[in-house]
Amino acid sequence: QVQLVESGGGLVQAGGSLRLSCAASGRTFSSHTMAWFRQAPGKEREFVAAISPSGGITYHQDSVKGRFTISRDNAKNTVYLQMNSLKPEDTAVYYCAANRGIMSRREYEYDYWGQGTQVTVSS
Repeated sequence: QVQLVESGGGLVQAGGSLRLSCAASGRTFSSHTMAWFRQAPGKEREFVAAISPSGGITYHQDSVKGRFTISRDNAKNTVYLQMNSLKPEDTAVYYCAANRGIMSRREYEYDYWGQGTQVTVSS
């Protein structure tokens, strides 16, 4: 069982930056693929980024490439999402997710989820 707790959300002006963190419980963090998803008001949850267990492979959704970066620190059982050049359309609840090693953009392939952290970008 893996428990995930996100932090770092908040209100920021367009063009600003935030860094989200997701702390994971358990001793198997380094064997899990980690991902970030987001859900904007009135929309379905969508993939943002994923990172392999070792951190050597990353995927980013096209709309965030060059602005967001996913990373992880296995010694701290934590995954991060650095978000730069934020836009109002990035406003959403951001969720951390984990699975046992499958690099995927598909929501249903993730077994563990955090409760989410709100990111609001004002224009």
